[in-house]
Amino acid sequence: MNRKPIKLNIETYPEAVISYMKDSVLYDSSCSPQAKVVFIDKDDGYFLKEAAGGTLKTEALMTGYMHSRNLSEEVLYYGSLHGKDYLLSRKIQGEDCTYRDYLSEPERLCDTIATLLRELHETDGKDCPVQDRIMTYAETVTCGFDKDSYEPDLFKEIWKFDSFSDAKRAAEEGLPLLKREVLLHGDYCLPNIILNHWKFSGYIDLGCGGIGDRHIDVVWGIWTLNYNLGTVRYTNRFMDAYGRDSIEPEKLRMIAAMEMIGG
Repeated sequence: MNRKPIKLNIETYPEAVISYMKDSVLYDSSCSPQAKVVFIDKDDGYFLKEAAGGTLKTEALMTGYMHSRNLSEEVLYYGSLHGKDYLLSRKIQGEDCTYRDYLSEPERLCDTIATLLRELHETDGKDCPVQDRIMTYAETVTCGFDKDSYEPDLFKEIWKFDSFSDAKRAAEEGLPLLKREVLLHGDYCLPNIILNHWKFSGYIDLGCGGIGDRHIDVVWGIWTLNYNLGTVRYTNRFMDAYGRDSIEPEKLRMIAAMEMIGG
């Protein structure tokens, strides 16, 4: 995770987080234009995420819930100020799965994240605060039918579509098949999985989590290995380690189409 030292006027931040920022070295740890992330180098470390008002509410809910299941960090503050959301949480000890030591053992990494994902999906989520992730997911996909957010190359070496119309057809066929069946991460990629010397430490970036269809996480697990390792050779290994008994290959293709369209 990249970190660049920055200077901030901490007086413009919510009062509840100023005490954490005061007399601390601050780093820009952002990896998305949608949110600014500040690492606060104090005690064992804290992360402060800043985004448009209302956009971090679900992430705060899901992170707090996953922390109660020992699956994520502790949320210390969530609130809004001057049209912006702020989410402060403790740093999870360890490194994310793009850390060089993990990437240097790709087979072990593949098996590890596949096994962890199966364990997550077997976690009882009956008290999860987001019980219908499929509804919001389908809304996002449907909004992409205007073609504005279409990413034709997102899965080009894994799932092939001849055109936007071909992808849209697959997405439309798949939408009615989505199930509220498991506890999802929602963005199951290597930077969002934290290990501490290969031992699971926690998940981050849970704003797309909730109860939904397991194949959404499986698609992103396959994608992240392809993207971060630069090869599709671990696709079948990932599915084997996860358990093909619970995977419908055609549904994976349909969800890939949804992700290409929904953006």
